[in-house]
Amino acid sequence: MTHVRTQTTGLRRRSILAALGGAAVAAESLSGCSVPTPPRPVPAADSAPGMAIATSNRAQLMQILAHPDDDLYFMNPDTERLLDAGVPLLSVYVSAGEHTGLNKIPGRQDHGPEDRPAYSSARHQGLRQAYATLIGLDKFSDWTKGVISLRGNRLAEINTLTNGNRRVELVFLNLPMHTSRRWMALPSLWRDRGVGVQTVVAKDSPLRKTVSYGHQGLIDVLVGLMEQYRPTVIQTLDPDPDIQHSDERTRKHDSEQPGYSDHGDHTAVACFSWAAMVRWVAEATADGGRVPGFVAQAFRGYYNRHWPKNLPPQVLEEKAKALAPYGGDPDWPCGNTAGCGDYSVSGDRPLRNSKGWVRSTHHRYLGARPVATVGRTGRLAAYGVLGLRAVRWRETVPGSGQWGAPHDLGGGPLAPALGSAVLKDGRQLLFGLRFSALGGRGAENRREIVLLEERAPGAEFRAWQGLGNPEYNDDRGRRIGVPVAVTAANGRVHLFVRTADKRISTRVRDLDGGWSGWRGLGGEEIQDGLAAVVDRAGRVHVFAAGRDTVHHWGQDSKKQDVTFRPPATGGHGVRLPTPGGPVTALPVSDGGIQLYYRQPSSPLVTSIHTDGSSEHTTATGYGPVSAASTVGGRVLLEQDLGGRPRLRTAKGALSPKRPFVTMGSPALVVTDRAPMAVGIGPNARPWTWLPQDAGQDTRQISRL
Repeated sequence: MTHVRTQTTGLRRRSILAALGGAAVAAESLSGCSVPTPPRPVPAADSAPGMAIATSNRAQLMQILAHPDDDLYFMNPDTERLLDAGVPLLSVYVSAGEHTGLNKIPGRQDHGPEDRPAYSSARHQGLRQAYATLIGLDKFSDWTKGVISLRGNRLAEINTLTNGNRRVELVFLNLPMHTSRRWMALPSLWRDRGVGVQTVVAKDSPLRKTVSYGHQGLIDVLVGLMEQYRPTVIQTLDPDPDIQHSDERTRKHDSEQPGYSDHGDHTAVACFSWAAMVRWVAEATADGGRVPGFVAQAFRGYYNRHWPKNLPPQVLEEKAKALAPYGGDPDWPCGNTAGCGDYSVSGDRPLRNSKGWVRSTHHRYLGARPVATVGRTGRLAAYGVLGLRAVRWRETVPGSGQWGAPHDLGGGPLAPALGSAVLKDGRQLLFGLRFSALGGRGAENRREIVLLEERAPGAEFRAWQGLGNPEYNDDRGRRIGVPVAVTAANGRVHLFVRTADKRISTRVRDLDGGWSGWRGLGGEEIQDGLAAVVDRAGRVHVFAAGRDTVHHWGQDSKKQDVTFRPPATGGHGVRLPTPGGPVTALPVSDGGIQLYYRQPSSPLVTSIHTDGSSEHTTATGYGPVSAASTVGGRVLLEQDLGGRPRLRTAKGALSPKRPFVTMGSPALVVTDRAPMAVGIGPNARPWTWLPQDAGQDTRQISRL
């Protein structure tokens, strides 16, 4: 039986911010009878480079969800990997998840009366059961239940459980899912001016009174939690889901907002989360303070329904196992009188659900994290995003694998993954996806591609340059993907971006540094995670995962434009097998290109030439694969089924001696020493793993 102990915890915050928070509450309570201020985007920190960045050896995960269960459906197995590594978790649930108040019991006609406080409480209990299991305890373990003080004199329920070095804190803000007019509350709170809501008090909660929230109030609360917990990893949902046009019956069946491939609550909470991150950085740096050193990760939601599934059976089983205790059972002796879980998803129902949400985990922003390069002296450099700003780390000594402090390159607020290219003279180009405006209540909400260029190889960078957006309005412009670039044999740089139509648009940089306009490349619908390469003949190619095959754009000669190459059918040429996720492309000596990817729901890596000939591989794991050519043959970098990096060479498979976690996909780097992996750890610091050879154990060089 689950027992709870009650405590009250206060939020550490500057007195001036407390005063501002209180003023915000007062302003919101008067918004219905006063003239609202003109909407404006969330103010961001100065994007100029050179700010000091706060770093720490500790790690802290914060995830922000719309509903109880969003983390289990869309963020696992990533969350579980971090918990297994001993990273403490703060999980913030914005809505009460109360819906109609009916906790439907499968197989029964009588589900009891509609009771929103009780259903919210039952879902909270399901989360306690799930997270107790995830940190290795009995599902009915004893949690500490208390009240936490938040900015603006607000309060919320907090549940805490520890097991050795594993710690989970669940904070339930409990905003309603609907307003009194039956509008969806969270999208309205983000989008509309003058909207305010009262929280739902869950049954048996130590919190006895409702709390009022407006647009600014919710952002304030999230910023206050970030300031208190100082997370090094922040996980959110997708602020800019794909455009998805379904008939009304299908849309309602899939629980999607009109026109987009996700629930409206997911999008609204993701926007609030990104706005809070932007404001946290702005507040922290306003008086010369340091940029908070955190990495962000956004996860797709109902997008999972529309694309081939990407989790192999072993990982899917692990993910579904965490959902089973969340679903619970009405006959369990859990000790919570309101209910023992969210019964409609109990047992194996998530696996049997035709929507298939549990069968995939998709990152919104794909790409190597970090971008890693080797300088002319053999010294490694790594480029990533910390505190929503571009940074550069450098090896302290060539070959040491030890990293110096991050150097701020500015440019924020940026999405978590960067694109890159190296000019013929050795100068580095970095490309980012920038949140150039992020505002609700009618304010601008805009994205753009930005460029950072070195003045000379290894030197400082020029000022950031805006490259615009291939889309014709801001709403469509929010749907674009992470920029990918490659330098052609003639020195021109080809930039590619996935568009709102799920196709590709390009800009080309000439030798004098001037850029062409955006040009759509047509073709078929694709997922993000583009692979751009130059073949041995100097021609540019780009590959992407489609719905039923790999799609290919390329040049017929170095002087021609990149164009779509339709997949071959009907016995003419080759149609490549369906990919389950991003494709890696590697030019090979015969002039062709070897592709590496996993097919849907498969742990195996498919290795196939563009002429259709395939190679056998024994690689097993999940997620994207990186590939490189070395003197000793080709090398693959992947994640094994436990989420650890693994290198495969001609000599065999190499794994690190101890398990560790990487944020996103690590970079594969080939030096004169050996191939190695460079990644970002949960403490927001880079690590280097340098395997010795296939006949020995491996060593990991890291500064964690």
